[in-house]
Order: sequence, then structure tokens, then C-alpha cells
Amino acid sequence: SVLTVCIGNICRSPMAEGLLTAKLPNIHISSAGTGALVGRPADTQAQKLMLQHGIDISRHVARQVNKLICSQADLILVMDVEQRRYLEATYPMVRGKVFRIAEAAKTDVPDPYREGEDAFRYAFDLIEMGARTWIDRILKITEREQQIT
Repeated sequence: SVLTVCIGNICRSPMAEGLLTAKLPNIHISSAGTGALVGRPADTQAQKLMLQHGIDISRHVARQVNKLICSQADLILVMDVEQRRYLEATYPMVRGKVFRIAEAAKTDVPDPYREGEDAFRYAFDLIEMGARTWIDRILKITEREQQIT
């Protein structure tokens, strides 16, 4: 299972969750926020942008990250270094399974909240690029596991 994490759980992590879910239908994908706007839907800009890519995140409901959610995830993808540090400090058992979604590009995904359409498109592009890398890795791992069993 994969957990995507951002701050409010209404912009970046729901977009990442949607992209990963679309490409990895047999893997459990979820999202949460370090300072979640609990109960809120995905930001309207995020919903609109995702629909343009054929992904509906309108049923998303923001939730706060916690120990149980983290312990259930095999992989946790965060948007920036600060979120990684926060999770590893708060939940030491996650060390070794927390990575930035855009790690391959060695970059953070900036928060587009209240920043307008261009900021959302930029964040989406980084998330999509990072998601492609992680999807390839996850598919290789699951293929190997299937060959073993």
C-alpha cells in the first residue's frame, strides 16, 4: 500500500493519490495531511486539473496523518523534505519507507494552495513526473513478487 502526504490533504496528496490509483488499480493508495483540513474535499483547482486528465477526485475527504495510517503503508510519498522529517521524527517506525514523490528529480513539490492555476499546474507536473517513476518501481517489485509466488 502507498500513502501520499502533504500538509492540508486537499491539493498535492489527493492529486498524487488520484494519479497513482489510476495507474495502480491493484495497489491500495490513500492520502493524508500533516496539518489536514479534516473533512474538506479536494481543492476545486485540484479537482478541475485532475478532471482534465480524466481522474475524478471529487469524493476525496481530507484526513490527518496518524501512527496507524503510517504503519499500514508500505511506502509513504511526501511532497517535500520537511514532511519527511516531520513523519520520521513523529513516527520513527516509518524510517526507510518515506520518500519525496519527486525524489528522482531531487526536488520538492511546492504547495499550490491559494496560489492560482499556474501553481497547480506546476505542482501537478512535478507530481505526475514523480508518480511515473514510482509507478515503474512498484510495478517491477510486484512483478518480481508474483514470479516468486
